[in-house]
Order: sequence, then structure tokens, then C-alpha cells
Amino acid sequence: MSVSDDLRAAARERILVKDGPYGTAIQALGLVEADYRGDLSLNRDQKGNNDLLNLTRAEDIAGIARAYIEAGADVLATNTFNANRISLADYGAEHLVREVNLAAAAIIRGEVDRAKAVDGRQRFVAGSLGPTNKTLSLSPKVEDPGFREVDFDGVKAVYREQIEALLEGGVDFILIETVFDTLNAKAAAFAAAEAGEARGADVPVMLSMTLTDLSGRNLSGQTVEAFWHSIRHVKPVTVGLNCSFGATELRPHVQALAKVADVLLQVYPNAGLPNDLGAYDELPETTAKLIEGWANEGLINIVGGCCGTTPAHIAAMARAVAGKPPRAMPKPGPAMRLAGIEAVSFAA
Repeated sequence: MSVSDDLRAAARERILVKDGPYGTAIQALGLVEADYRGDLSLNRDQKGNNDLLNLTRAEDIAGIARAYIEAGADVLATNTFNANRISLADYGAEHLVREVNLAAAAIIRGEVDRAKAVDGRQRFVAGSLGPTNKTLSLSPKVEDPGFREVDFDGVKAVYREQIEALLEGGVDFILIETVFDTLNAKAAAFAAAEAGEARGADVPVMLSMTLTDLSGRNLSGQTVEAFWHSIRHVKPVTVGLNCSFGATELRPHVQALAKVADVLLQVYPNAGLPNDLGAYDELPETTAKLIEGWANEGLINIVGGCCGTTPAHIAAMARAVAGKPPRAMPKPGPAMRLAGIEAVSFAA
């Protein structure tokens, strides 16, 4: 069986658990700029360049991964959310894209393999691709709506560089996450497909949308149903939602996506909404209780945490969904499915 088949088989048996964020865990380490920089010769201040830590503080990143494994995570993402040429250019580190992604994949692959040697449990490594800080659908200039800082082929090439290194480093899936612009996600998905063609092998992808307001739309204006119609041709192994809001605010949008997506649903919300200082106050038990409600409704196949969650949150979620039946995927009939910012279906 392929790794995609293995994931689907595991998800038929139980609700799987994804890990939590690296940002929260890295902030808790209290690192200073020299810790980020290490021995690298870089001209700009590197504090906050979390992806660089795969090179300069590899054991810290491995320790975070171990904490999530010990909390019960089945799906472990790489610390590569901004490890692309566009985002690393903010730190003058764009020449390190390949090196950072290779190291990141090797760190998580190593921790997953070591854990399996101890307990025999299969876990999965997802290579994280963030949205970059550029958008293909919207102009950054109010006075010039047609202006774009990037084009589709350029963004696709940026993602292809990152994907190639992640695959070489040993990831199982490419996780295109925090999608605020559906066209950016399409560029990433095309890059993954092209990387697969070059290798003569399928490169399975996971897609995860983020909502920018309580109406349930991403930055490019799409509803969750329209997003699904726009990317279903990619045939992702999972689709879902992450970041956005806490579980309370995200619930109706999870319900909407659960009704239409005929693939595994993977959702990883924030630990509630941030307070006035930008911190997250929601306790692990609170988050877990909300996630348990999702499980009782049959809404999820894979669940984890995003901003503000910690290994304690992931452990509480794992306990909350243990023994709960996974979501049964819908079986939609043949139809022509279209999408602008809204979804439209015409039944056969």
C-alpha cells in the first residue's frame, strides 16, 4: 500500500491526532538572536526566523516534535511554514531554502522513526508549506487593483524548490496549510504534481484553508464549500481548516465542509481567540471538550492544534477523541461543481 492508503486505513479505525504549532513552542524557549543565527553568516537580524532553527538549533526542534509524539500525535508537520524563497528573503536567508527544508524533514523523520522503533506505531510526516506573504489574487496597492507582486509561475517555482527538498528529506505528504488565497494553494498543488511527475511517483497533498472573518471566508473571498470545489481536482488526501479562530467559532464551518468533502477532514484550530496582548488563554481541557463535541457529531477524521496550543492541548485532544468513531465521508452524486466566491452545483 502507499502511504496515502496507510493513512486512510488508520483513519478508518479511529480519529487521528495531528501535532500542534512550532511557533508557540519556540517562543517558550526564550531564544535570543544569536541562538537563531548560530554560526551562519547572515547580514540581517534573524530573531523570529523559526525555520532557520532547523539548522542552528536542531535538537530544540527535535525536542518539540518528541513532545507532540509523547502527547499522542499521529501526524507530525515539519517546521517549514516560512521556509520558502519569498518568506526567507525577509531575513536575507533565501539561499538557504534547500538546506533548511532538508534539515527540517530529516529532524521529524528521525523522531518519527525512532518512536516507531520503540512502540511499533506508524506515524506520518507532513512537509509544511505556508502561504508566503504574497497573494496572487489581490493587489497590495489600493490605487491599482490589477497590480501583482508575484505571478503564478513564479510562486509555483518557489513552492517547487521547497517541495523538492522536503521530499528528499523524507516527508510522506505535502501539507499546503493556512490557505488565505486559493490561487496560491493551486500554485503549490501544481508544484507538487510537477515534482511527482519528475520523480515518476505520486506526491500526496493535504490542503488546509484559513478563514479571515466570522462569515467563513478566506482572504480571496471564498466560502469553505467554494474552496473545496476549487481544489477538489487535486484529489487531496485530506482537506480541512486550520488557524482561523478557536473551536467554538470554527464549528459551523467545519460542519459545512464535512458535508461536502469526500476525503478525510483534518481540522486544527487555535486555542480560542487571542486576548488583547495577542496571547491565548484557552486551557487544554476547554479545547479538548470542544473537540470532543466535534467528534460526537461525526465531523472529523484528523484533529490537532494551531496557534496557542501546546503539547498539553494535543494530549487533551487525544484523550477526548479516543474511542470515538471517525467521520464517515459523504458520497456525493455526479454533478458539475463550480466556484467563484460561492459554490454552485448542477446535478447530473
